[in-house]
Amino acid sequence: MDRKKLLIIGCGDLGERLAAQVADEYEVYGLRRNPPASGMEDIHYLRGDAADGQAMASVLQREFDAIVLTLTPTGRGDEGYRRGYVEPCQVLVRALAGRQPRVILVSSTSVYGQSDGQWLDEAAEAMPTRYNGERLLQAETVLAEAGLPLVVLRLAGIYGPGRTRLVQSVAEGKAKASPAYTNRIHADDAAGFMAWVLRMEQPDALYLVSDGEAPSKAEVVNWLAEQLGVARPAPEDAENLNKRIDNRRMLATGYQLQYCGYREGFSKLIPQ
Repeated sequence: MDRKKLLIIGCGDLGERLAAQVADEYEVYGLRRNPPASGMEDIHYLRGDAADGQAMASVLQREFDAIVLTLTPTGRGDEGYRRGYVEPCQVLVRALAGRQPRVILVSSTSVYGQSDGQWLDEAAEAMPTRYNGERLLQAETVLAEAGLPLVVLRLAGIYGPGRTRLVQSVAEGKAKASPAYTNRIHADDAAGFMAWVLRMEQPDALYLVSDGEAPSKAEVVNWLAEQLGVARPAPEDAENLNKRIDNRRMLATGYQLQYCGYREGFSKLIPQ
């Protein structure tokens, strides 16, 4: 039986992790501004800017069964987020011209500006307080208003191989121990749940993607300092505690986390 076709727009680390999990089921195409010279064998790399209407019209001549957007900002600041997220979604809607592939948008919990420490689930109102969350919410809205069969995944902070900035900052004595809550998801679980949603017959329109642990930053950095054998970071006051992300809808799909908390995930990232 012929495999279905999957397009990953902005096919970087997460896209490549996703491709590795679904290559038996999908013929995977990865659109990037600058494809790697020697990328994964499971991906047909395409060169192009997702904000270029002509380029997208050409790409979509292949009639994809599913499209996953793993976008990134084109630069710092509001304009980088507008061009990196909002424009590609606007261009995609126009280029699809009424076609209805399943679309999965990788968004972020930054659309929630709540900062009083409360638990947030999919019913919580998105109230971004910074430009990045505002632009991500705008990108979500563009796709939703187009009437596409859309699934939005709002990811907590991603960590994993190649995403070790917090470990490095603790090792270098630059981290601060804040009482603010933190939320995270390992890159393997982020891609794993993306693949899980692709396989679902009737997914919900929105999932919050987090390991659900929500420890304080102080707890995490102090644990890392102990594992690294360095001094504990200095405490840092926080006027408000951040939100905590509820992952029960994600887990209700049957998906099983590979990394249920920061200890399991960071243990494999700490130099031995």
